[in-house]
Amino acid sequence: MNKKRILVIASFAGSLIRFRGDFIKSMVENGFKVFTAAPTYTESDLEKINAFGATPIEFNLQRTGLNPLNDLKSIKELKTIMKDNKIDLVFPYTVKPVIYGSMAANSCKIPVISLITGLGYAFTGLSAKARALQRFNEILYKLSIRKNKMIVFQNKDDYQLFLDRKVISKQQPVNFVSGSGVNLNQFRFKEKNPVDQVKFLLVARLIEEKGIALYLEAAKRLKAKYPQTEFHLIGAPETSPSAISEDELNAMHKEGIIVFHGRQTNIEEHLHNNDVFVLPSYYREGLPRTTLEACACGNPIITTDSVGCREAVKEGENGFLIKPQNLEALIEPMEFFITNPDKIKQMGINSRTYAEERFDVNIINNDLIKLIKGVLKI
Repeated sequence: MNKKRILVIASFAGSLIRFRGDFIKSMVENGFKVFTAAPTYTESDLEKINAFGATPIEFNLQRTGLNPLNDLKSIKELKTIMKDNKIDLVFPYTVKPVIYGSMAANSCKIPVISLITGLGYAFTGLSAKARALQRFNEILYKLSIRKNKMIVFQNKDDYQLFLDRKVISKQQPVNFVSGSGVNLNQFRFKEKNPVDQVKFLLVARLIEEKGIALYLEAAKRLKAKYPQTEFHLIGAPETSPSAISEDELNAMHKEGIIVFHGRQTNIEEHLHNNDVFVLPSYYREGLPRTTLEACACGNPIITTDSVGCREAVKEGENGFLIKPQNLEALIEPMEFFITNPDKIKQMGINSRTYAEERFDVNIINNDLIKLIKGVLKI
């Protein structure tokens, strides 16, 4: 019997490995022939995807901004990829792959399961440009996903927003998963037991919407009061309009206020070396992967009571939820852990338990594969 052929579409080749690697391997193990489409693979990306048992294919995609001519070319390329490789089902994730991948697949009469991984800047920003982009994206989503066989959300808030904005109807088939999941064998538990020095860690894109500026200000205040405390930050410099200045980060690093690590790949090691994970994001998240990894490694979580972020915290059990864009609300739980380091151990154990119950990548991948088999009727 011929293997069913699945095309996974991403806007960034590296995310296929970091966020979808286990899913790709699971599909291959379940007897599917898997292709991945993304722009600009590195040699390392190609090697890893081939090692998963999948076939990488490159296509042109402008990740940000709007250029109708380039976007039409992306749709045309995707249609060619689908036809040439006799694709049976398309699985796109993130904004542009969902929109353009769905348009291409629908025109080829290929079934689509689209994964909404968060709505990002266009549904977060307060500027006139952001509001205009939001309206435009709503139209594109409505046009592109209305014929999809299944729309998978990572949180109920995004689903409700799509209903409220009439992007989808209640009749359209939807499902829910707890983010991309986390590999509990890769992100192992390590018990926290700080005595007189508490270490905080934030891992995120270095943009305002991720709450980086709030974290930096909290670090300034708390470092002056508790000089032994450490505030670690991991993230690559950004070119976004709301990017945090790399010069500012380096200056604060030299002053000893923060420990700025730049881009890092060994996130598990950093989670083990630090005590409490912080993400004061007000970005329109799906379900941030970093918080799931922190839970798995046994870090208590401080994050915002906002879309996507709140999913990773049981209030008072494995961390605290705070009001978005509120410095005092951020400082309060950070100071709590500094002055009550004995609470970190049990909250960290609770984080791991929560990850095992809800965020195990095997549970999530099995759910997605059941959806795929259901759509393909196999």
